[in-house]
Amino acid sequence: MNPATASAVDALAPWRGRFAGEVHELEGPVVVACSGGADSVALLALAVDAGLAPLAVHVDHGLRPGSGREADAVASLAARLGAGFRATRAEVDPGPNLEARARTARYDALEHARADLATEVVLVGHTADDQAETVLLNVLRGAAASGLSGMARRHGRLVRPLLGFRRTDTRALCEALGLDVLADPMNDDRTFRRVVLRHDVLPMLSALAARDLVPVLARQADILRSESEYLDELAGAAWPDADPPSARALVALPPPLARRAVRQWLGAPPPSSAEVERVLAVAAGGSRAVELAGGRTVRRTGGRLIRVG
Repeated sequence: MNPATASAVDALAPWRGRFAGEVHELEGPVVVACSGGADSVALLALAVDAGLAPLAVHVDHGLRPGSGREADAVASLAARLGAGFRATRAEVDPGPNLEARARTARYDALEHARADLATEVVLVGHTADDQAETVLLNVLRGAAASGLSGMARRHGRLVRPLLGFRRTDTRALCEALGLDVLADPMNDDRTFRRVVLRHDVLPMLSALAARDLVPVLARQADILRSESEYLDELAGAAWPDADPPSARALVALPPPLARRAVRQWLGAPPPSSAEVERVLAVAAGGSRAVELAGGRTVRRTGGRLIRVG
């Protein structure tokens, strides 16, 4: 770390062991998504300390005036920590749900940087607080068990080593290192559901429960994810049984496995619960075909399910 002082190294001691346990299977170099906020800067500092040779990548969505100048601040932080740096721009497509569109653009930009630099993974700084908020957001959306399991610690090339950390941890770490981090004004904009959940709903629910609900929700997400992944394995092993797959074999499965098997078979974009049920109705002979999002069609022919599109 630069400056490489004993005090800077000692400042990381309370968090070093926990972080090492999350990244012990990773090898550097890695890309670290770094907005300049406390979570991502703490992640960058820990990645440097762990010898992962991180490259901080700052993604500018261009959503507010002056956002481009934040890259200079992140570059300075990266230099101070002894990390590499790259700035990139992500164009956000028009449409509803700005948060989701910005997230998609950001992940696309990060994956492009990872591929360009030939690194194994991208690290992002989501914490247990983010996990709890994600679970509640998915409750509002009416998500199934897979949605209530929140964010995975690893999903493909994306790794979240801080899911066992709290925001108070990342802020304390940055303060211990004497790092001035950036504050994103969108984190206080209550036009976004996540912000309302963060500042209003979670504190209210925690007060009602007379305990901090963040670790409770994060722990439940871990349990649900483990159970969900197990059911996915069972469903994948049971169906599809051939190419094209048997409609009768699908209908014979227990409903929880049948629904999961259909979701896995259809792939992206993920089908809604209503679409899954319509596919099952086709398999059972209730209808001959169904049109799905993404321009896809599923029809039953000769006892087999045919997917088009």
